[in-house]
Amino acid sequence: MKSFDYWLQSARIDAAAPFVPDGARVLDIGAADGVLFRRLGDRIAGGVGIDPDTPASVSGDVRLVPGKFPDDLDSGETFDVVIALAVFEHLDDDERDSFAAECFAHLEPGGRCILTIPSPLVDPILKVLVGMRIIDGMHEGDHHGFEPDEAIEIFRCAGFSLERARRFQIGLNNLFVFFRPKARLPSRT
Repeated sequence: MKSFDYWLQSARIDAAAPFVPDGARVLDIGAADGVLFRRLGDRIAGGVGIDPDTPASVSGDVRLVPGKFPDDLDSGETFDVVIALAVFEHLDDDERDSFAAECFAHLEPGGRCILTIPSPLVDPILKVLVGMRIIDGMHEGDHHGFEPDEAIEIFRCAGFSLERARRFQIGLNNLFVFFRPKARLPSRT
């Protein structure tokens, strides 16, 4: 990754971090090298990072797992917070509903699911930045033109309530904080 890639990654972590309660166990989907855990440090109780490109490792109460969510995660393992920063837009249309349902299944009642999703306007900007070799643009071709606000309905149908939605990075990125109610709400389809 190049310096600008790290800056983008850091901005997403900065947007998500205030919604991670002290003492939480965290699942980081798309964990890369575990940078989120290093940034949150001792304020969390540990967790699991999963990413196809991460090397397997254990450091204290943090375990990095090479693989894909949810396939390569222990099925019964639950967390206080599930985080997916710049991940959801990479999913195919037919994967999004099951992804949200799996986030719900791996989250403790009363927990939060935190997503960042870039605007589709970012795609042409990324192409220019990659062409100029300013960023590596990891998997930038996989965004599928996903409209971030569509995540609200997808996660609502999975049983979540929306706690917070806001734009950041001059409106080109979106933060969504979903809350898993202590009792599952009936679906309104």
